[in-house]
Amino acid sequence: MLKDLLHRLELAALFFSVAAAMAMWMVPMSIILQAHSLESIRTFAFSSFAIATFISPLFVGALSDRNISPVKAMRWNAIGAAISIFLVGVCIKTQMPRLLVLATIFIHALFYAPAWGIASTIVLTQLTDVPKQFGSIRAMATIGWMAGCWIVSILCGDGSHTATFASAVGWLFVALLTKELPLVEPPKTSAPLKWYEQLGLDSLKLLKNRDHLMIYLTGTLFCIPVAAFYPFTPLHLRSLGLEHASGWMTLGQVSEVFAMFTLSWILSRIRIKWIIAAGLFFGVLRFLLCSWNTVLTVLGGIFLHGVSLTYVTITAQVYVDQRVNPGWRARAQSLLTVMNSGVGNLTGYFFTSWW
Repeated sequence: MLKDLLHRLELAALFFSVAAAMAMWMVPMSIILQAHSLESIRTFAFSSFAIATFISPLFVGALSDRNISPVKAMRWNAIGAAISIFLVGVCIKTQMPRLLVLATIFIHALFYAPAWGIASTIVLTQLTDVPKQFGSIRAMATIGWMAGCWIVSILCGDGSHTATFASAVGWLFVALLTKELPLVEPPKTSAPLKWYEQLGLDSLKLLKNRDHLMIYLTGTLFCIPVAAFYPFTPLHLRSLGLEHASGWMTLGQVSEVFAMFTLSWILSRIRIKWIIAAGLFFGVLRFLLCSWNTVLTVLGGIFLHGVSLTYVTITAQVYVDQRVNPGWRARAQSLLTVMNSGVGNLTGYFFTSWW
């Protein structure tokens, strides 16, 4: 019993630390670029994460399913993320050419993109009752995201390259943490792999199933308007006179934590399609509140963001884990990342930039 509790705490710590490292760069990125006169590359900087999502998650997911333990994949990915985000900070601090700054951001995105899928695979494969246990452990990622935002605000890094160095330290901590996790080796296969299987492209076969397709497409469509939320809400808060934007953005995580802890209860009583429908409704209400352009309504919209995100994307993760063959878990979660953060966000970034 005690051993199981300690193991679950380790998994929660993994989610916490990965999310914190991500938040310390992703949340203040718009403000950092603006503070260093790099507004012209903002759309391309955010789009680089979506583009990277088409490249690295499926490949790393295929490795984790077939070749190496997801824990080892997470370790080396975290080290790469730490080095690359440190280089981003150096380029911004020393006022390197914009194209070089953008290039380092894209390199970091290649390591950032698969991190969440790998972490989710590590946790999901080591839980005995996913619907009951995943929500509370996943809530630690939300708390970690909040902690990352608070650290940035405490360090006065909302508009400073300091945030990139803090993120680098966070990624190194993730790499160290993986040393404490048990290695779950992927199932061995004697059949030679074709080139598209080595790249993880065989995961597209999952879309032949109508139910799977609906879940993936819903997540993709949901993430198109969400792409307007991350780059522009911190700037919106600043325009309304709220300086510590990263800290205020954590209101979304407050509601997300609540939604996570209630998710297992909801999943046992309500069909998945109605949970996702509720998430879509809260998503629409979020943008309606933000459109009123007052401090109170924008903060209310941020608060609803957490509930909306949980009921759509986390419910989709649980669905995929429950309905997909265990040998496909890493690729299935990676495909979810590609559809949501790749297709969805990339479409959204370009539409919001054009608008």
